[in-house]
Amino acid sequence: MSIRVMLVDDQVLLRTGFRMVLAAQPDMEVVAEAGDGQEALEVLARTGVDVVLMDVRMPRMDGVEAARRICIQDDPPKVLILTTFDLDEYAFSALKVGASGFMLKDVPPAELLGAIRAVHSGDAVVAPSTTRRLLDRFTPMLPSAGNEPTTAEIGRLTEREREVMLLVAQGLSNGEIAARLVLSEATVKTHVGRILTKLGLRDRVQVVVMAYESGLVRAGGGGAAH
Repeated sequence: MSIRVMLVDDQVLLRTGFRMVLAAQPDMEVVAEAGDGQEALEVLARTGVDVVLMDVRMPRMDGVEAARRICIQDDPPKVLILTTFDLDEYAFSALKVGASGFMLKDVPPAELLGAIRAVHSGDAVVAPSTTRRLLDRFTPMLPSAGNEPTTAEIGRLTEREREVMLLVAQGLSNGEIAARLVLSEATVKTHVGRILTKLGLRDRVQVVVMAYESGLVRAGGGGAAH
């Protein structure tokens, strides 16, 4: 089964370039395109899509609002945000509403293809270092309301799961966490899966956001909050 991809960008030339790259892959198929978020929602209502490549800055409806509306649907496609800037408040907002990650528009083709496959398989595709920089920059702007229930949810985690969550929030990969805690990578993956289930989160990007919002990790500090 090919990965069904939708391209959403107001620049036709950019969509054409991405379509050519994806069309050359035996496991991918561009099944739809749209020039803005509003059109994307209209097309998605009648087209089966697995992964949406979404620009953030578009007329009529931007990628953040479109991502929010897509991610609250039943069994939604995964959303991969495309941005011109590494540290982009739009990209951060998109992660908050459920996008599975973001990439720069000038990403090498091999990385773009790898990201689409990773998102389709359920992984997040924000480089840990980029995640940290995004959160360190934008967490001070997060509303403080709602932290108490978040903290209560984290309280349901086991001690080991909290430990894994903290390391995820610090930007470590599963392999790095496994080495740090002297566990197998498969065990770490199991812990991450349980964390997602208990907290009702989609992927490790949202784990990072919740860790910062709850105060488990300090913006700029990286360690556990005291």
